[in-house]
Amino acid sequence: MSYTADNRGQYNGSTSASYNAGNHTLSADSQDHLSEPEQNYSYGYTPSITPTHSYSTARSEPGTLQSNRSLSARKGKLMPLKVQMLDDSIVAFQLPSHALGVDLLEACCQSLNLLESDYFGLQFYSQDDVPTWLDSEKMIIKQLAAPKKTNFLFTVKFYIPDPGQLQDEFTKYLYALQIKKDLANGKLPCSENTAALMASYVLQAEVGDYNPAEHDDGRYITIKFVPNQTKQLESKIQEYHKNHLGQTPADADFNLLDVARRLEMYGVHTFPAKDYENIQLFLAVTSQGVSVFQNNMKINTFSWAKIRKLSFKRKRFLVKLHPEGYGYPRSTVEFLLGNRNDCKRFWKNCVEHHTFFRHIQARRTRPRRRLMSRGSSFRYR
Repeated sequence: MSYTADNRGQYNGSTSASYNAGNHTLSADSQDHLSEPEQNYSYGYTPSITPTHSYSTARSEPGTLQSNRSLSARKGKLMPLKVQMLDDSIVAFQLPSHALGVDLLEACCQSLNLLESDYFGLQFYSQDDVPTWLDSEKMIIKQLAAPKKTNFLFTVKFYIPDPGQLQDEFTKYLYALQIKKDLANGKLPCSENTAALMASYVLQAEVGDYNPAEHDDGRYITIKFVPNQTKQLESKIQEYHKNHLGQTPADADFNLLDVARRLEMYGVHTFPAKDYENIQLFLAVTSQGVSVFQNNMKINTFSWAKIRKLSFKRKRFLVKLHPEGYGYPRSTVEFLLGNRNDCKRFWKNCVEHHTFFRHIQARRTRPRRRLMSRGSSFRYR
């Protein structure tokens, strides 16, 4: 038995886009609610350098979680905003009406006294019920119609390959809460035994050591760990729980993360797509690169070192590979996604993950006006 969940919504959109080599240029028709001002960004790295995944507990450069303008220096009305934290608590904030996405994210991190903040982001559900990342560099009021009525979600955005590398225990705790949510929502499919083992670590962190006098009847298991939870699964959870005597909540969280990181779908948020043979697949971006899934199984990964360029045009998502040394029959692999907005969301997610995990800083260049632009480009150098 495995535990999965359906997608929350469908992607809608019809505008076209293309990808221009060497620059990140985003533009579209006026009808496209995802359109952005025309900008040029240059990203680059040396392909021979191997990514090291050494994560610092200090905040990154000031632009990572701090806006260029001080909130206190801004004038205007205050805007009430609500954010649901990983423990499901709702925290209210008052920000200027022209606040950027980074301001709300920074406010969340400060309210939590969070040091390792770079791994987290804010999501909201669009009008077509699609989870969307709040853009840190854009004004909140320009990203959604009614921010005051929106329930933002504070969540893990970048899943590192080994959460044991995290330095702060509180960050590990937040990661464990995220894994608990992913398991309960069906976003982390796994076998019944693995689900029971992970749930037993959650239970150990919540209630402590197994006590036969209090827990023998199994009625103490009141948490929903997976979709469609059964009594049989709860019995397995109870048996695993008996073996965790003496584990502190921090120990249980560490063991939970250690099991989760080995799963195929750890940190994976898929986008439905089809290949050139019209076979139904799912695309995802991880710390390693762009992965292809079929029936919750990874069938291919295009690592960052193999990718020369990512592009999209309308509903077509293109992965251009380095021509030599990797044994692929074609230098460009094409996938067809649901619509243009779907392509753009996935492409942008790829850019953000590449920038984060390859430790590359985006260098802004002078904007270059173009009469017509139908897409965006991100070239690996």
